[in-house]
Amino acid sequence: MELDGVTFVGPAFDGGSVLLDLLPDNLVGLLRQINGFILFDGGLHVRGVCSSPNWHSLESVMTGSGALHANYPALLPSDVPFAQDCVADQFVLRERVVYKLESETGRFESLGLSLPEFLGAVQAEPVEFLGMDPLLRYQAEGASLMPGQVLHVYPPFCTKESAKGVSLKAVPVNEALTFLADFSRRVWALGAGETFRVKVV
Repeated sequence: MELDGVTFVGPAFDGGSVLLDLLPDNLVGLLRQINGFILFDGGLHVRGVCSSPNWHSLESVMTGSGALHANYPALLPSDVPFAQDCVADQFVLRERVVYKLESETGRFESLGLSLPEFLGAVQAEPVEFLGMDPLLRYQAEGASLMPGQVLHVYPPFCTKESAKGVSLKAVPVNEALTFLADFSRRVWALGAGETFRVKVV
């Protein structure tokens, strides 16, 4: 597949990984050609089959203590969180269909796209399809994301306070995923009409 806007390419494909039996064949085929990548300086990060770097490892978000399915009730152990956008919302393959997980809230919905269709949509309309406006704003301020970073948004987009504007900060992917999983659990625990307070420390 021809990809435009590649700004990072993952390390060598780990052909001996126990993960291979858990992945759909079209994803394995893609990763054998290019073992994960970052597009548009952080607009999309597709993970690879590798042990290092940890932030790029598909295995790290599928198994063990960092498994996303352990933190989000909507996810199954068999789901494949193969990619994420600039604010760490996750793209997940389930039975060869791409779903999107909103990391702030845990909302999970089908995009109704196969993997090739998803990548085609990314290439056709990256800013709109990937919601890259926060990244473009961050770049316009003279900053950039390094590989292994995503944008931390405060206050979170799901809050009414975010309508007044948000601040953006580059943080390590694993730090962001830990924060967002905890935040999502708190949101899920709220009853109708309940509110919560975020304390900045």
